[in-house]
This record gives sequence, C-alpha cells and structure tokens, in this order.
Amino acid sequence: MRQLPVNRLSEVTGESANVLPMTQTLTLLLIEDDASMQTALQRALSRRGMAVTGCTDGRLALAQWTATQPDVVVLDLSLPGVDGLQVLEQARRQGLLTPVLILTARGTVGDKIIGLNSGADDYLPKPFDLDELEARLRALSRRRAPTGRASDADSTDTNWVGALRYDKESGAIYHRDQVLELTPRELALLHGLIVKPGQAVSKERLFELVFPGEVDVQYEAVEVVVYRLRKKLVHTGVTLVTLRGLGYLLKVNA
Repeated sequence: MRQLPVNRLSEVTGESANVLPMTQTLTLLLIEDDASMQTALQRALSRRGMAVTGCTDGRLALAQWTATQPDVVVLDLSLPGVDGLQVLEQARRQGLLTPVLILTARGTVGDKIIGLNSGADDYLPKPFDLDELEARLRALSRRRAPTGRASDADSTDTNWVGALRYDKESGAIYHRDQVLELTPRELALLHGLIVKPGQAVSKERLFELVFPGEVDVQYEAVEVVVYRLRKKLVHTGVTLVTLRGLGYLLKVNA
C-alpha cells in the first residue's frame, strides 16, 4: 500500500493509487492550511466516493463546519488564525458533535493525548496510508448518529431524564440550559441511555454505540467510558446505575 508523505503529494493523485470500491457517499470537511495537500486530498478522497469541502483558515473553520454539517471533519492542527485544537475545543463547546479525525505532522504520544482529550475521535499522523485514512473516516461516519436506529427513540424531538435534556436535532445534551462537555464516546454512551429512560441498556448495545466497527476493542472498554461519564453527572441530579446482568440505566436522584 502507498504511503502519503507530506512532501510527495503526487502519490495521492497519481493514477496508480489503489482505489477502493465506493460505498455510500460520505460528506467531509477538510480543514487543512497546506493548499497542495488540501487539493491532493480532495481529489483522492473524491475519487473514493466522498464529497469533500475544503477550508484553509482556522478563523473560518467553525462557520463552515456549522454551515456544511459534514459526516466527518478532518482537522490539521497547524492552522493560520486559530490553532486546530482551539477550533476543536470551540466546536465541542458549541455542541458540534461531528466525529473529528486529526491529521497532522505532530505525531508524538503527547500530541495524540492532547488532541483526543480536546474532543477528537481519532488521530492519524503524517505521513499516512490513504487506504487507512479512508477506513478510519468511514468508521467515524458510522458514529455520527449515536442512536443508530429509529427504534432507539420515540417520535418527539427531545428526551428528558431529570434535568438532562437530549435535543435530537442538534445531538447535544443539556443540563438545564448548559451543554454538557463530554467526549464523543461519553456522548454516544449517554445518547444510548437517555433515549431509554427508566430502562436498562445492555453493555453489548452500548458497545455498538460507543465503539462502532472497532473489532480490536474489548467489551470492558465500555466500563471505562461509564466510569468517566458517571463522574461528569455527579452534579446533574442524575446517576448512571449499573444493574448486574442487565446493563446500565439513568436514575433521577430523589
């Protein structure tokens, strides 16, 4: 498989590149300040069945993100105007829940941890393999609708559990009038619980929602996300309860 070095962009656009069969159209916002990298990636990913919108300036990224509502965002960290991490943090504060893959030359473990803790869903350092990038983007796109199926929710636009409110149109979860600051995995897990008020949701079902398509992750990983989410719900008046053998549910405190 071909590698995509930062300084050999022709490998993206060359006719000899390995093109995978197209599946469903995926809409992508590519926030990348390097014009030649932006052009090459747009061309290569378009050939793989994706609809790609480009943005080169961190100051314009949030407005374009809101306007286009993509399935996935690819974000470089070294942007003019506003740094990529700042763009990501501002997006999460505004309730933008789109899965984000950071694509950057900053590839140290520390950089990855900072990016993931800032709200990114995945992190791919340059140089990278184009097939791997496509696979990661399609996996992330499957997380965009955390409930996944119409049967997971009723016909109303809002779900309430105590003082927690799930706005289905935006995908955001509020405590009173404030958006809860959650990581994408915590948000996916809370989505799966809040649409089933008073009902236990199995660990297996939550695993499907939180780690879609990730075959190398163990079911026990759900417990880590539950632990982190439980701490963030401490002051909301809602408790995340474990029911042995049944799963988890949200309980309004007395």
